[in-house]
Parts: sequence; structure tokens; C-alpha cells
Amino acid sequence: MRVAFIVVLTLASTARAADQPEVESPSARYLLGASVVSQPEYDGATKRETKIRPLWAVKFGRVRISTSGSGSLLGFGQEEAAGGASTDFVNTNRLRVGVSLRMDSGRSSGDASTTRGLPDVRRTLRARFYTNYSLTKDVNIGATLSQDLLGRHGGMTLGTDLGWRFYRSPTLEWTSGIGISAGSAQNLRSYFGVPESAVAASGKPAYDPGSGLRDIHIGVGFIRPLSKHWIAYGNAGANRLLGPVADSPLIEKRTGMSAGIGLAWRN
Repeated sequence: MRVAFIVVLTLASTARAADQPEVESPSARYLLGASVVSQPEYDGATKRETKIRPLWAVKFGRVRISTSGSGSLLGFGQEEAAGGASTDFVNTNRLRVGVSLRMDSGRSSGDASTTRGLPDVRRTLRARFYTNYSLTKDVNIGATLSQDLLGRHGGMTLGTDLGWRFYRSPTLEWTSGIGISAGSAQNLRSYFGVPESAVAASGKPAYDPGSGLRDIHIGVGFIRPLSKHWIAYGNAGANRLLGPVADSPLIEKRTGMSAGIGLAWRN
């Protein structure tokens, strides 16, 4: 479900970046805010959780650092929705290519009742390679590859998304998107597998998935300037689990929905 939020929160900024080349400014840009998010405990869970999340982002030249979902509100682009530190190798009026580093918090077996007894997925450092191409000023396509750099069983994930800004005025933007994601065998085993050694403790049958699709997701969102510096934004998304993930004994529900709303100040 986090992927659906990525699509929704970032499409406005990526489409906006298509309008003109980015001009590097010597002054730092920054943003502070907070959001309220409602989503399943994990992809495939029936139990939901509501959280308040702080948002912050800073940009100086081509170097950007942000929390998840914050960078897109400063126009960093779709690749920044996951947070972390990033920079572009290529940055034109249509094409962006770059790399980012971010911490992946992994998963504790105590995060949800259905994952108790399973091995923890350790916190790790991820490298994310991204590209985004603007087909028109309001339509863009992006792809990402994310890899665990520390060998802590996070594996690799791949994703591609198509975004469309379908309404724009001086006071409101509406965007939508659709995408699909996949994972390596290591990634799917860590998050959706059940090793033989954990069958007794977890009460789940053994499951050893191979590489394959993770989900297909859609989303819609808005950004509304309230003043020169303040903005309000919201989003809603849905995803459908696919392939080896959908067949996991940890999955209680193949379709999930999420929503969020927030307020931020940017200079």
C-alpha cells in the first residue's frame, strides 16, 4: 500500500517538472509539515492503523534529503517519495535519471499479530535508481529499482508508474496514477514467506515464494495552495496483490485501500 501513496503524492510534482527545465538555485528550499494516514498494518492485512507522520524536506542544488512523501511536495519528483538523500545524474526538461540512498526499517515479527513467530527483517540501507520521463506536460512515466546494500535479506524491488495530472488551476491540482511492482525471491521470502523453522512458532504453513509480481496499484490526489507558503494535500489509493505475494499464507485480504491528508509549509 505504500506504493499507492507514492503514486498519489508525487504525480503533481513530476508533471510540473515537465513544464520547464529545473534551474539550480543557490538558496536552499525546505518544507515542514505533518500528515494523517490510514492504511492496513501491512500489505494484505485486514487490520488498519492510523498514524500521524511528520514531513520535512530540504534541497540545495541537486542534493535533496527528505522524509517519505515530503520531497515530492517540493517538486523533487516521483523517485523521492520514499525519502532519503538523492541526486540526479541527468536532469532535463523531459528526463530525470538519478540515485538515492535511504534507510529501510525492515519488519519486526511483533508488528502485526499475523507475523508473530516469523524472522525479523533487519533494518538496512537501500540504493534506489530512478528514471522519469515526461510524455507531455501532464503525463509522465517512471521506473525505479531498489536494492538492499547491506545484505540483510531485503532483496530487490522494481516498479513502474504512469501518472496523469487531469486538472490544474492556480489554486488546485488533481492527479492520478497507476503502476505495477515486483520483487526478487529474497525480497518476497523475507516479507511474505514462512520458513520451515518458523512453522511451529507462527502457526502458518511453510511458504517459499520465488521472484515475481507484488501488486498493481492506483491512486488519486490533490494539492491546494492556501497561501504563498502553506499547502494542503490529500490522497486515496488502492492496490491488488499479485503473483507469489497473493498466494502467501500471511495474506488476509488481496485488495487494500489507504488514504491520507496533510498540511505543510514551504519557503
